[in-house]
Amino acid sequence: MADDLKPTPARPRVRRGYPLAVAAAGALLVFCAVLPWAAVQATSSLIAGGVVSDIRGIDDPLGVYTLVAGLVALGCGLAGLLSSYPRLAALAAVPGGVAMVVLVRFVIAGGGNLRDRISFDLGGLLSIEPVIRFGWFAALGCALVLVVLSVLTLFRRS
Repeated sequence: MADDLKPTPARPRVRRGYPLAVAAAGALLVFCAVLPWAAVQATSSLIAGGVVSDIRGIDDPLGVYTLVAGLVALGCGLAGLLSSYPRLAALAAVPGGVAMVVLVRFVIAGGGNLRDRISFDLGGLLSIEPVIRFGWFAALGCALVLVVLSVLTLFRRS
């Protein structure tokens, strides 16, 4: 009868912080694919101004690949968050790594409409050049954070 009065052992607490962070980083990567990644900028000292033509990430196939990688990472993070095995979120390292490769390729290969553009400068009169915008840097940062958080889900804290 004394055995019936013993409390049952507590179930081990499952940590859901990293899978939630992976899902958030995947959602941010999806958002960054819509931001401007590059631009063609024309400036002139005659009128003391310039004109900028932005190219969003999803305007290029490499940006669409980044968007899909973000969606897959978001799915991996949600799978780890909602399942009884939170280490499923570690699978998001694969689309995060793919997104980093795609983002670097965007710059190296001159993605978007930038590959046909030539940078030239006519003294202070007119300067036309391609530039990298903030959205590309944000997407690269999100992809890097996504890979780091995905790897951290494999390690259990005591």
